[in-house]
Amino acid sequence: MISALFIYNQKGEVLISRLYRQDLKRSIADIFRIQVISNTDVRSPIITLGSTSFFHVRHENLYIVALTKWNANAALIFEFCYRVINVGRSYFGKFDEESVKANFVLIYELLDEVLDFGYPQNSEADTLKMYITTESVKSERAIKEDSAKITIQATGATSWRRSDVKYRKNEAFIDVIESVNLLLSTQGNVLRADVAGQIMMRAYLSGTPECKFGLNDKVLLEKDPNNRRKTSNTVEIDDCQFHQCVKLGKFDSDRTISFIPPDGEFELMRYRTSDNINLPFRVHPVVTEIGKSKIEYKILVKANFSSKLNANNVVLTIPTPLNTAGVTCSVSAGKAKYVPAENSIVWKIARFQGQSEYMLTGEADLTAMTHKKAWSRPPISMDFQVLMFTSSGLLVRFLKVFEKNNYQSVKWVRYMTKAGNYQIRF
Repeated sequence: MISALFIYNQKGEVLISRLYRQDLKRSIADIFRIQVISNTDVRSPIITLGSTSFFHVRHENLYIVALTKWNANAALIFEFCYRVINVGRSYFGKFDEESVKANFVLIYELLDEVLDFGYPQNSEADTLKMYITTESVKSERAIKEDSAKITIQATGATSWRRSDVKYRKNEAFIDVIESVNLLLSTQGNVLRADVAGQIMMRAYLSGTPECKFGLNDKVLLEKDPNNRRKTSNTVEIDDCQFHQCVKLGKFDSDRTISFIPPDGEFELMRYRTSDNINLPFRVHPVVTEIGKSKIEYKILVKANFSSKLNANNVVLTIPTPLNTAGVTCSVSAGKAKYVPAENSIVWKIARFQGQSEYMLTGEADLTAMTHKKAWSRPPISMDFQVLMFTSSGLLVRFLKVFEKNNYQSVKWVRYMTKAGNYQIRF
């Protein structure tokens, strides 16, 4: 598996080095500095030099590098590198060169716990904090109590949560965040439309509660005979990934998302869907080239979502030719200006009400060129955020919390759709 792990700064200096197997020597660190850090042409996160593979991740001003001579699972190694970053953030607040230098003794302790002979072990920050602590020395009684918890935590089925969590007010917050991707042809046909979503949860619940989570999933509702007539508002999820706390056996059998949540914020699941995407905005561009010296723009933007909702921070980036001398434009809402450095008109609308439409009209004056080259017409790109709206139509049907004390809990759900790669050709 992993033979060694190094942490470098931007200059290529080795801040942390830990060898887990005898098939590599400490001098191997110089090869990565010369071949990768000093070489600006290298872009791949995996470099194989001789029989050694270097897997590296850049974070802040650091390189986290895992080395192996084996035919190892690349996805697993990268996941481990990101886990190291998350553990560092959890301990130090910010995982950068300064924090590494200030806490190198603690980092070596952590690396000895999360890797054993090159094989990843428990990398949950909450668990590690129970027996690797930056606090002062504890009393013998406290150490005995903590050691009992550690045994359960390290060997039990819920390594991501302690059993003694207590809150005065039990609350659960769910955020459904979707990134909608669109590519529209010059004729207005949809060439690509899909949604990549994630469900974030913040659980402030006492004890070890079991939660059951329900979505308007098409497969689930069609299985239920009571809901077969009501499947018009369902969503067909193409693929999904879950946090390790979710019981996958129950999901495979009856599509129920059942889990014991970690304490605090975590990503419950990711999903992707490409069926029946409800596009939040429709853009109708008319761009006309008048001779060789002028281009006319008429850009109409319409919001397709409910008039009760609003989009925030809407930005349209409208390309102009490289030989543009200047642009004059007027808009019915927001502000628009020509940005020469980006060769584009940037139109910003702070608040865009649903079912409304706005227009941009403008002219771009072009300078004469010695060699006339056809304008490639890059697509118009769009950025936005719409609260309480999902392009996929995904809805949280219920969230139930079961705990032996039968306490009352408050649940909150929020939806947000934002632009992913939202492009319109013209």
